[in-house]
Amino acid sequence: QVQLVESGGGLVQAGGSLRLSCAASGRTFSNYAMGWFRQAPGKEREFVAAITLNGAIRNYADSVKGRFTISRDNGKNMAYLQMNNLKPEDTAVYYCAAKSPGYSASGAPQFYNYWGQGTQVSVSS
Repeated sequence: QVQLVESGGGLVQAGGSLRLSCAASGRTFSNYAMGWFRQAPGKEREFVAAITLNGAIRNYADSVKGRFTISRDNGKNMAYLQMNNLKPEDTAVYYCAAKSPGYSASGAPQFYNYWGQGTQVSVSS
């Protein structure tokens, strides 16, 4: 089992920044690829970003490329999502997720084995 806990969400004005954190515990964190997904009210969960187990490959949704950066610190069992130039359409609950094997940075949620409880990000215009 892997337990994931997100933090860092909040309310921010358009153009602002937030940094989400995902703390992992349980099995060896460095064996897992990590992903961030989001779900807005009335919409399906969508892919945001993913990173392979050693950080060598990062994958982003087109809607966040150039604005969001995913990273990880295997020594601290942490994954991060730095979000810059936020837009109102980024408003959603953000979830981190872990998948094994961790050699691909897949954007498909069905490949992720473990999920956090989510953190709310709200962007005002």
